[in-house]
Amino acid sequence: MFAAGNMKKIFLFLLVAFLLVQQTILLPGCANIVPPLGGPRDSLPPRLLKATPHDSTRNFKGDKISFSFDEFIDLKNAESSLLMSPSPKSNPVATHKLNTVTLRLRDSLESNTTYTINFGDAIQDFNEGNVLKNFTYTFSTGPYIDSLELRGKVILAETGKVDSTLIAMLYTNSNDSAVVKEKPRYIARLDGNGEFVFKNLPPKTFYLYALKDDSHTQRYLDEKQLFAFANTPILMNDTVTPITLYAYSVSPPTPQITAPSSNISPGNRGKNVNNAEDRRLKYQTTLISGQQDLLSTFSILLEQPLRSFDSTKIQLFTDSTYKPVPYAAFIKDSSHKIINLKVEWQENTWYHIIMNKDFAEDSLGKKLLKTDTLSFWTKKLSDYGALKLTLRNLDLTKNPVLQFVANNVLYKSFPLTANTFSEKLFLPGEYELRILFDKNKNGKWDPGTFFGKHLQPEIVKPIERKITVKPAWENEVEIVL
Repeated sequence: MFAAGNMKKIFLFLLVAFLLVQQTILLPGCANIVPPLGGPRDSLPPRLLKATPHDSTRNFKGDKISFSFDEFIDLKNAESSLLMSPSPKSNPVATHKLNTVTLRLRDSLESNTTYTINFGDAIQDFNEGNVLKNFTYTFSTGPYIDSLELRGKVILAETGKVDSTLIAMLYTNSNDSAVVKEKPRYIARLDGNGEFVFKNLPPKTFYLYALKDDSHTQRYLDEKQLFAFANTPILMNDTVTPITLYAYSVSPPTPQITAPSSNISPGNRGKNVNNAEDRRLKYQTTLISGQQDLLSTFSILLEQPLRSFDSTKIQLFTDSTYKPVPYAAFIKDSSHKIINLKVEWQENTWYHIIMNKDFAEDSLGKKLLKTDTLSFWTKKLSDYGALKLTLRNLDLTKNPVLQFVANNVLYKSFPLTANTFSEKLFLPGEYELRILFDKNKNGKWDPGTFFGKHLQPEIVKPIERKITVKPAWENEVEIVL
């Protein structure tokens, strides 16, 4: 009986041991079935495994191209992202399924022509959205692949900066109207540095432009669009040098405000009682934290253009006694949305502007509901710093104008007749500097004129170094251009 009991225990022990061993052996297999939790995030874009027909195919005859990738993919905004050059009348249609993109060509192809298809940012992996940037495919309907390249850069003429959302365009039609009536022959995107490259070009003569194409029409239809053009035709060969274009837009003139826009503060609008706010004339002022800059004009900025304005019903007073200030003039500007006060400010002085309720009426018929009073102090002389700049290698023959930019807003401009600039009083802050080369000596930047005249815009060169003006300080800076 003892022996039988021992045998039973031994049997149970062996059975348990066997099951444990089996579980240990099977566990790795089970773990392979369940995806692991965590781990590094996939940061790689899809990788092309195969293109049918293969890239750089010659004597292409079909109307369909397929691309197989190493993972499931997704297509985003393919219709607007995909660029085909030379441009067809109807863009190809791109579809996708699992790890394959299929491109169907809807137009007949030209003979003996090299085509390039750029997918932009349309192709990305399905799980993480990693973008395969500017994926490009090339083929030829003839026995050879054109191999000429044209490189260049587009700079915004007014600021010297770049805008990577523009496109560069090549036309074979020399007429100015081509940029309005026709699609370009070739299109290239700009990179983050504003640079472009056209590849696989034939040895022909082209006309080069750049355009801000928000409407995806690939045409210059509005003077408010950023636009650039090359001065001369480009004969493609192996020795074409990179070309710089200067883009401009012909927009309505911006009303001149002497305080940076970030400092514009709300006016005294009163309380919203019985919906009275909806009927009240709304305005803002250029006061900075309730103070008036000694170097700037006080301005009232209205939401709507003025229908009527009576300058005798708005007055400037000073001190607690409300003493009238002589020679103070409130003047409406040409936009009918800004009222400027012309006066010589006294430092550290208490001022009051009293606006009669009938002093102005906007185009919607809104007036003040009652008389408004704006009270403020002017800054002290000690709030300002003295500024002296020495500009090395400045070309005075190009009529340079020194521009001070604060918070991306042009603060002040000064025509230069020497390589030094000095001001006893300058508003403290951090400034970007630019040099405007003022062709017509009018002290401001002028856009170009393309149609008929082919007049390039005036060019602004940014200075890489920023300056900081400290209050109550002799700020002296030397800048090498």
